[in-house]
Amino acid sequence: MSHHEVPPLLDRVAGIVSEAISRVRPEFFGTDSVVRRSEHADFQSNAALALAKRARTRPVDLAAELSTALNNAHDGPVGLVEVSGPGFLNIAVPDHAIWQHVSGRLADSRLGVGLVGERRVVIDYSAPNIAKDMHVGHLRTTVIGDCLARVLGFLGADVLRQNHLGDWGTQFGMLIQYLDEHPDAVWHHNELTSGTSTVSALDGLYKSARALFDADPEFAERSRARVVALQSGDPATLARWEEIVAESEKAFRDIYDRLGVLLTPEDSVGESFYNPILPDTVAELVAAGIAVESQGALVVFSQEVKGPEGTPALLMVRKADGGYGYDTTDLATIRYRLKDLGADRLLYVTDSRQALHFRLIFESARRAGWLTDDVSAEHVAYGTVLGPDGRPFKTRAGGTVRLMDLLDDAVQRARAVVADRETVLSETELAQIAEQAGIGAVKYADLSASRVKDYTFDLERMVSLTGNTSVYLQYAHTRIRSILRKAGDQTVEIDHTIPLEPAERALALELDAYSTVLAEVHDTLEPHRLCSYLYELARDFTTFYEACHVLSADEPVRSNRLGLCQLTARTLRHGLGLLGITAPEHM
Repeated sequence: MSHHEVPPLLDRVAGIVSEAISRVRPEFFGTDSVVRRSEHADFQSNAALALAKRARTRPVDLAAELSTALNNAHDGPVGLVEVSGPGFLNIAVPDHAIWQHVSGRLADSRLGVGLVGERRVVIDYSAPNIAKDMHVGHLRTTVIGDCLARVLGFLGADVLRQNHLGDWGTQFGMLIQYLDEHPDAVWHHNELTSGTSTVSALDGLYKSARALFDADPEFAERSRARVVALQSGDPATLARWEEIVAESEKAFRDIYDRLGVLLTPEDSVGESFYNPILPDTVAELVAAGIAVESQGALVVFSQEVKGPEGTPALLMVRKADGGYGYDTTDLATIRYRLKDLGADRLLYVTDSRQALHFRLIFESARRAGWLTDDVSAEHVAYGTVLGPDGRPFKTRAGGTVRLMDLLDDAVQRARAVVADRETVLSETELAQIAEQAGIGAVKYADLSASRVKDYTFDLERMVSLTGNTSVYLQYAHTRIRSILRKAGDQTVEIDHTIPLEPAERALALELDAYSTVLAEVHDTLEPHRLCSYLYELARDFTTFYEACHVLSADEPVRSNRLGLCQLTARTLRHGLGLLGITAPEHM
């Protein structure tokens, strides 16, 4: 199957209306035609309302002029145009043009979706800490970042995923010293019992090390010496540190594999990677006069942001004791991604509480000349996962919810829902479907919420077979696939002369909007737009299937309707895939 882009009907209609505006009122050449989908017609243009005042006429009169011009032109997908209300243009698309778009998308390997043509996008997401469990706080960054990597990659970007691991700091000296003094401690991946991860074991050992550090001055002194050894590159200390990092990444891999995200070990670039370039980064900032001394430290005072007391907000470039912190590492990181990786677009997927930090990082990078007008840097902020009490999601004991435990709970609940269905499933099938449904439910609930808002984690709602859930979408996909299997999964030819029923028309126009929605996600970095689209598509298919017989219809109507089924199934499957969610064949 080859690729041939099929521009959305919305774009084609908008272009034709724009041309009509230019013919009727040449002074408005290039003006937005304000074409949108409408409940009253296939498309509606509000251009006359927007332009009437400038044209010194009534909106309804300008709309009448445009309607006459469009009806006399008989251009492509624009059929009958009527004036409605105070000056709206209701635009109908001829049936044959809609069927042509259906057949064009069916014949295309990419469903007719074109390429945006972006060059290199660096996406920073997930970023767990070595030797610590991934928890619910890592959920949103991981699934949102992964979805954006998929969508932007599909639209043609050269996506570089960057997993900024927290793998450096004084805590590692303490942990390494404790492990050396407790050689019987069990923490390696292949030594642990099922259900216990390396990072859980290491986190427990770190807490023991911390308690000993606070209680035993001699151990504290040995730990500080081990920090110095780590930072100076002592071979034995580095070897143990590398072992901790490798074992932690195995635990992260278990979660990434289960979530089905794209991150690989090659995408991991920890804080330690930037250590060698911190001095050069600071030197550049000093040479440019951006970093200045303040109370023995080096700082960057913002020229754009004021602090609580009206003084400039600042980044700590180098501490008074000569040490570096997160601010320095993030400055080195953006410098590296711009100068060495050649990024054209930088995305940092972190929670909204870091908005000020990244605003200061981006400002400093611009002042240093690293971040130019040709490159965009965006903080992809997101809200908090809340519990039923409306507060940040915690365990009943008030602790942090481990991400793996959360996924286990979701799969267990999905299993109960799937098992309640009348379909007879083997134990293997039930386990597989429950895994797909449970993991998909967690990811979809996160992605379908507006990114910048908080949302409540509610498993009962997430795994429901009704409503805006991934389980509903997965079930819709399996139902369509069942229809197509009964039809023999035949290749169909679309007859463009067949009149469209209203439900067919609504479904076909929704299918045609797929590339428009993906472009919106690309521009806004809001995955919930894709979720809403897929939900509406599934609902439109349900209405179509209830109103229009498929398998029992006579030819050529039967083939046309099977074509709509095929395109819907492919679009649902592809859209769920961009969300990182499996579209099962059976459920």
